[in-house]
Amino acid sequence: MNLPNKITLIRIFLTCLVVIILLFPFDAVGLTATKLFINEAIVVDLKYFIAGALFIIASLTDFLDGYIARKYNLVTDLGKMLDAIADKFLVNSVLIILASQGLIHPIIPVIIVTRDTVVDIIKMIVGSKKAVVAAIMSGKVKTIFLMLGIALTLFNNLPFELINIKVSDVLLIIATVLAVYSGIQYYQINKKVLFD
Repeated sequence: MNLPNKITLIRIFLTCLVVIILLFPFDAVGLTATKLFINEAIVVDLKYFIAGALFIIASLTDFLDGYIARKYNLVTDLGKMLDAIADKFLVNSVLIILASQGLIHPIIPVIIVTRDTVVDIIKMIVGSKKAVVAAIMSGKVKTIFLMLGIALTLFNNLPFELINIKVSDVLLIIATVLAVYSGIQYYQINKKVLFD
């Protein structure tokens, strides 16, 4: 259990906290969720701000663990597996919750989860044939747009909401398009190995 793997476990723990905060029935147990009034027109539930802060920290650990693992040659099979699980858990669970709470369109998690499933299947098949599926740039850019879009959604699109520009929605739409594009790229790059 090296340092990158420990950081990945911290991301899984932070994701659990984010999910609990977003889903906990505060009203049902007699706790009143604190609301913030911004500019007298925007009402924000404080739990989204807390979840947003934890989400950003968890997202940063995603880049940190990979950087440390590569720089100090600490890449392990366990680390690769844990990192993939932690990434999917962080992003997909929050997307599904945001869709269920009406904060984003449901098609976004449907496309993202479907794409992730297809890419994981490609990686498993290619891996079973002793080949390696390298990460591609479009997938990395998709992840950046996705994490920024989710974070902004959790922060109620502030400060852009004050000038009525839906930056969070635009980022999530771009991420969704990139998800489809990168999924097609993964298929194109690996189709020879898939059907060999």
